[in-house]
Formats: sequence, structure tokens, C-alpha cells
Amino acid sequence: MVDETAGVNRRKGKKRSVNWKKEIISWICIFIIAGGCAFILDTYFIANSFVPTGSMENTIMAESRIIGSRLTYRFSEPQRGDIAVFIFPDDKAKGITTYYVKRIIGLPGETIDIIDGKVYVNGSDIPIDEPYLKEPMEMNGNNHLRYEIPEGHYFMMGDNRNNSNDSRFWEEKYVPRKDLLAKVYLEYFPKPQILH
Repeated sequence: MVDETAGVNRRKGKKRSVNWKKEIISWICIFIIAGGCAFILDTYFIANSFVPTGSMENTIMAESRIIGSRLTYRFSEPQRGDIAVFIFPDDKAKGITTYYVKRIIGLPGETIDIIDGKVYVNGSDIPIDEPYLKEPMEMNGNNHLRYEIPEGHYFMMGDNRNNSNDSRFWEEKYVPRKDLLAKVYLEYFPKPQILH
């Protein structure tokens, strides 16, 4: 009798055994590399933030998620009208780090006057154009407010002026330049949109 299977590799039909130790180590390496990349992106390039309140409505709605660029303010100066992520100065004075999102209204060295709900810069007779406001600002009996911004600091306000805890109400009224972390460009949840 002749063995017809002679010369055939009998291992061919066997399943290859998995080296679980190597498999687990490779997956751990993948997660470590992915986590490291995410950490570097979030620390040096982007700011991914949650906006819990309606202080920036109708531009950014309550409970939205936004993305800002940390690089913008490393290579250029903040501008009036920018939406920025920054460290809240009142909490910083207490040793707490809280991130806020507001619009830059006043620049270093400027004088901001708020008269009858309109914002004026450096004694101008013409208020700044603010098409993003949700509604006219209520003054609650004080029809003229003045803020003199120190050099290296910024005056911040929410777009929903009647429902915003901003520079008008803080003990530490102005945000230092070094505490402006990112310029906001994008809302990605719940309504994806490019922000101005």
C-alpha cells in the first residue's frame, strides 16, 4: 500500500497558535502611543472645551463642545472679537484653574465705556459693531460703566450679555495675556459650525 500523503506538510492544516503575551504587549503599545499623541495634541496644539452655560448664546449654545487652536496666540496677538478659552482670573487668584469661554472686547491699554448697553472704545462716539449679540444689554440702573484695561490684559464679555458672568462682574476684571489659552474656531457638538 502506498501512502498518498507522503511528502505533504502535515502542519499545513494546523491552526497557528497565538502568542497572547506578544499580542497584549502590542495592543498596550498602540494605546500608549495613541494616548501620548492625544496628550501632545491637547496640551500644545488644540483646546477641546465644554461650554456648560448659555453665556455665549446665540453664538455657542449651552452644553456645546468646542475646539480652539493653542497655536494662534503663540504666533499672533489676540484681536477684539476673538472667542477665546482662558483661565478664569477670580479662581486663579484662589489657586484654582477653571477655564472660561468668552469674547475679547477690550485690548491692552484701552478704555472701554459701556453706555446704554453699547460698547465704546477709547472715547469714540461710535459703538463697536456687535452683530453676534443675543439681545440688547440691560444696564440695571447704571447707564455708564468705564473700564481701563492695564497693559498685557484683556476685557472679556459673553455674547448673551444679560446672562453672562464676565469681566463686568469679576473681582479680577482683566485676563492676563499668558492666561489666554486658545482661539476658538469650531463647535463640533451638538451643532457643528465654524465660529467667528
